[in-house]
Amino acid sequence: MNLKQTLLLNKSQVGQLLNMKDTIAVVEDGYRAFSGGQVQQPDYMSIHQDAPRGEIDFKAGYCQGNESISIKCSSGAFAENPEKYGVPTGMGTILVFDGRTCALLCAMDGSLITGFRTGAAGAISCRLLARKDAKSAASIGTGNQARNQLRALQLTHPVEEVWAWDAVPAAMEQFKADMEGELGLTVHIAQSKQQAVENADIVITTTRGKGPLVEAAWVRPGTHIVAIGTDQPGKQELEPEIFRGAKVVNDSIDQCVAKGETQHPIAQGILRREDIHAEIGQILLGQKAGRENDTEITIFDSTGMAVQDNVTARRVYDNAVEQGVGTWFSFLE
Repeated sequence: MNLKQTLLLNKSQVGQLLNMKDTIAVVEDGYRAFSGGQVQQPDYMSIHQDAPRGEIDFKAGYCQGNESISIKCSSGAFAENPEKYGVPTGMGTILVFDGRTCALLCAMDGSLITGFRTGAAGAISCRLLARKDAKSAASIGTGNQARNQLRALQLTHPVEEVWAWDAVPAAMEQFKADMEGELGLTVHIAQSKQQAVENADIVITTTRGKGPLVEAAWVRPGTHIVAIGTDQPGKQELEPEIFRGAKVVNDSIDQCVAKGETQHPIAQGILRREDIHAEIGQILLGQKAGRENDTEITIFDSTGMAVQDNVTARRVYDNAVEQGVGTWFSFLE
């Protein structure tokens, strides 16, 4: 490794070096490292700008296992970007540093990594917490992240049918065409959120978290819920009553009680911090149980962590070095 050189990877190059199977494996490693005390991960920082601008998040962390420090800047909901500036509504950039020296190893596009590592997180939770015989999923939201959730899910806990709901009818039609063509699934366009949830063994929510979209009365015993869209104070996708008596698993307890879906049942006195069953890394380490019977309702609250970006970006960097992909330059000259 030449610490005097930095590798630059654009979006298409990252796409060549990234696949979902590897991402699931490294994210599992990251979760184990986090819950095993091998990660330093400060609270992430956010900047909120008034519409039509949006939100910018900064997530940084150090992982002892791969001796890497990373920081990701990701943006979303900048509505005027495509028409006015010719760039996407959301973008991401990741910097990877050598953990021993803090030399900058790589600057890479982070938009694909965010989607892949978040999809991997949901799939890992389904492997550990969904019923073994779960065959149907509900997708509340049909954007890019919903697609990544299904792509990853088919690698860990394949389902046969999906009930899709979105506030935009055309988005549901496109989602159906895309996912049936790509994954060979049967995708039903749900007439309501209730219909989607009531027909699902696994419920996946990937909206922007602007209100309680899923009600407790719709959730069947034995359902596993993957809550993705809530990652800031005030965001919400689930009615808090769903948490009553459920087995609650967080990616990071500290993050989820402050910024995740878990914030709402705690605020209403439905759930206490000590009632949270585990962090997902604790289940992967064998310290806590996953699903224990076919009737319990399980919830995975995922706020997204720097360690997921860290381990995924480091794998991309290592693959790039091995395959000779990217452009080298030096800040030190």
